[in-house]
Amino acid sequence: MGPLLVAQAGIALVDVPGDGVFERLHDGDPVVLRGGEVWCRGERVATGELLEAERIQAETDQRRAEIGEALEAFAHNTIQYMLEERDLLAGRIDLPRFDTDFRDRPVLIVVRGVDHKRDIKALRPYIRDLRPVLVGVDGGADALLQEGFKPDMIVGDMDSAAEATLRCGAELVVHAYPDGRAPGREYLEQLGLAHKTVPAPGTSQDIAMLIAAEKGAELLVSVGSHFNLVEFLDKNRRGMASTFLTRLRVGEILVDAKGVSRLYKPRPGVAPIGLLALTGILVLVAVILLTPGLHDVADLLWLKLQVLLGIGA
Repeated sequence: MGPLLVAQAGIALVDVPGDGVFERLHDGDPVVLRGGEVWCRGERVATGELLEAERIQAETDQRRAEIGEALEAFAHNTIQYMLEERDLLAGRIDLPRFDTDFRDRPVLIVVRGVDHKRDIKALRPYIRDLRPVLVGVDGGADALLQEGFKPDMIVGDMDSAAEATLRCGAELVVHAYPDGRAPGREYLEQLGLAHKTVPAPGTSQDIAMLIAAEKGAELLVSVGSHFNLVEFLDKNRRGMASTFLTRLRVGEILVDAKGVSRLYKPRPGVAPIGLLALTGILVLVAVILLTPGLHDVADLLWLKLQVLLGIGA
C-alpha cells in the first residue's frame, strides 16, 4: 500500500531501477522531475518511470486477485520454518538471567512499525497507571524515549537504535544468529556497554516476546508490530513465518496496542482529584462564610477542637 498512499497524496513517484540514484543525491539537493527523468543542478541523475495513482491502484487490484498464491507461499514458508526451527517453537531456547523483572507484570513491546507513534500516545494513560515493563526493539527504543518514556530493556541487533538511546540505562540484549554471530555485540563492545546475548532464529521482536513470556509476563502489549494477514503478506519477508509462529506460541497473553487503547479505561490522575477536592473545600468555606447559622456552628466546632487539642487560650 505504500506506493499507492504516496501517489494518492499527490507526491510524484518515480520508479527508478537500482539504488545508484541515492549515491548521487543527498538530503537538501534541489531536484527537478521531467516525466520519469530526475535532474539535479542541470544534470540528469536517473531515468525511471513516473507512476500515476490510477496505474498503481490497478496493479494493486491485480495483486489482490493473486492472494491465493501469496497465501500458499506464506503457508509453505511457515511449515518450512516449523521444521527447521522447531526448538524455538517448542520452547527449547537458552536464555540468560536478566536484571529486568517480568514476573507477573504487564509488558509493552515497541517496534518501530505500523502506527507506533500514535499507539504510544494512545497508551499514555495505560503506561501511567499500570507501569508496564517497557521493551524497545531496536528503533522502537528511540520511539519510547521520544515520547518521554525510558525503556527497561532494548532487544535487537542494535543497528537502528541511536547511541544516546543505548546509553539511557536500559538493559541491552543482543539478538544473535543461531550460529553465535552477533554484529550488534561488536558495536556495543566498541561503545563499552554491558550487554547479554541471545542466539536464536526469528526476528528481534519475536525474541523480545519470547523473553517476556518465558520470564513470566502477565500480559504482552505489542506496539507497531504486524497483527493481521494483510500486514504479514504485505511485509513479504521470510521472517514473517517466525513472527506468525511466535504469536501462536505466546498465545492468549498477547494483545495488540489498538485493542488495549480501546478497552482500557484510564484512572483519574492525582491532579484532577486534587483539583476537585480543593474546589469542594473552597465552595464549602464560601457557603459557611455567607450563611450566618453555619458560621456560628463553624465557630463552635473550632472552639471545641481547640479545647480537645489543648491549643485554646
